[in-house]
Amino acid sequence: MEKLESFKQHITDGYKSIGNAITLGAALLDGTPVKDAFVKLPLKTLNRHGLIAGATGTGKTVTLQLISESMCAAGIPVLLMDLKGDLSGIGKAGTLNPKIEERHNLIGIPYTPQATSAEFMTISGGSGIRLRATVTEFGPVLFSKILELNDTQSGIVAMLFKYADDNGYLLLDLKDFKALLNHATEAGKEKLQKEYGNVSPASISTILRKIVELESQGAEHFFGEKSFEVSDLTRVDSNGKGIASIIRLTDIQDKPKLFSTFMLSLLAEIYATFPEAGDLEKPKLCVFIDEAHLIFNEASKALLDQIESIIKLVRSKGVGIYFITQNPYDVPDGVLSQLGLKVQHALRAFTEKDRKAIKKTAENYPISEYYKTDELLTSIGIGQALVTALNEKGVPTPLAAVHLRAPNSRIGVLTPEELNELIGKSNLVSKYNEEIDRESAYELFNKKLNEQAEEATEIEEEKTKGKTAKPEKSIIEKASENTMVRQVGRTVMKELARGLLGALGLGGGKKKKGWF
Repeated sequence: MEKLESFKQHITDGYKSIGNAITLGAALLDGTPVKDAFVKLPLKTLNRHGLIAGATGTGKTVTLQLISESMCAAGIPVLLMDLKGDLSGIGKAGTLNPKIEERHNLIGIPYTPQATSAEFMTISGGSGIRLRATVTEFGPVLFSKILELNDTQSGIVAMLFKYADDNGYLLLDLKDFKALLNHATEAGKEKLQKEYGNVSPASISTILRKIVELESQGAEHFFGEKSFEVSDLTRVDSNGKGIASIIRLTDIQDKPKLFSTFMLSLLAEIYATFPEAGDLEKPKLCVFIDEAHLIFNEASKALLDQIESIIKLVRSKGVGIYFITQNPYDVPDGVLSQLGLKVQHALRAFTEKDRKAIKKTAENYPISEYYKTDELLTSIGIGQALVTALNEKGVPTPLAAVHLRAPNSRIGVLTPEELNELIGKSNLVSKYNEEIDRESAYELFNKKLNEQAEEATEIEEEKTKGKTAKPEKSIIEKASENTMVRQVGRTVMKELARGLLGALGLGGGKKKKGWF
């Protein structure tokens, strides 16, 4: 009994919140939930980023849904990357069943079914609000990083962006940039090299191949207009509750470069657009990235550096980033060091490598007199997790094994009919789903090429006409030419005759009578 009361006081003091907080569940002692020993996350520290990790089937996605809907209920908008398609249920109220009732009775928290206002988005042309960005908005540095170009090639990209800007060529989609590359090696080569410097055809070819590779992953759906305004991610509903913006990514799991491209551009746009905010009473926005290893495993060193820089800086904009993955070490050390919240579900130890990883993971949590962390990591059940966070003073909370409460929204996937119903109610569909293709670099270069082709055709036709179709001579000119020929002929014949007669001795002297 004394141990129980001591433990309860330990958790209560460690997770005491001065301001508003969200409740995850009740702490476990010797495998049993302790009522009133609630583990809470202060809203004030939710911009310090977080991690939800654990083996497949341990409840990571449900924990993600629980935390995100709790944020929305507290007035914090969230952005969810739904790669498996099982987060759509947040838009509908849950249903009380025996398992949920038993769970909530154990932790002493009533269950209240409730839906969260949700918007459904897509970057690949599926149903939902279309998310796009222009090539110009990426800028030469970020665009080069995505294409994984070296310094020389990146310099050429920067020069081409400058050339396009100076000459009024809009770079909206990938076909615009490809047209610019072709222009740099053909019609505009002389002007470009004269004003901006030499351009290597080999480098241009490499950049073009990289763009084709990006296109093969469906990037043509993402680059273009109308550009998505990130301020639309921070909306609240009529009741002042945050809206959950869910980006449906089920069709790009095998396209990691497109996913990395999208994520990096989104985070960069948020950082560039949001004003400095410092530490607010609650964040402006929290972003949840499911299957985070898809970003980091396939990302280049330059891309990782860019992501790490943004993660470090975006906190001051009032934005929290949360990564969901199987193993904590899927996330680079530089990013892990920035995290304030860690929710660790069970890990599996099937190999020696797994056991070493578990031991290493346990060392990253605060030492607790109530838990053997390395043993607990392999023994906690589904819907249970080790939690450590930051209190309102920025001090790490005690390690707590938590019996998590169930989400108030539905766990699972919405039917196509339910999904279409929610999408049909969105005010953003009409704003972003209209196809826009303004006159940009592609059209301007094609127009110039057509004009040059027509001009060249006209010149060639004039040359051909001058060679093969001289003006027809008049009858008088022809007659004059014939008369002249006859006169010349007569003169020649007369001279020949005179010479012949002279040679016979008949051509000289006066005419003799009687000759004619």
